[in-house]
Amino acid sequence: MVTKACTKCHRLMDEDRCAVCNLATSKNWSGFLIIVDPEESTIAQELKINLPGEYALRVR
Repeated sequence: MVTKACTKCHRLMDEDRCAVCNLATSKNWSGFLIIVDPEESTIAQELKINLPGEYALRVR
């Protein structure tokens, strides 16, 4: 399976459509970020990430 990233929220997944945004996903992404506690994470707040999970830093 190839991991894909949502073109809007950047969440990583294996599906063709994002489970959160219901938008298309892309195989063309770079950077890897794991958010465990978005409320306490400065990086998550800066990137406007509300849910814990794995995220791509850049998606094309």
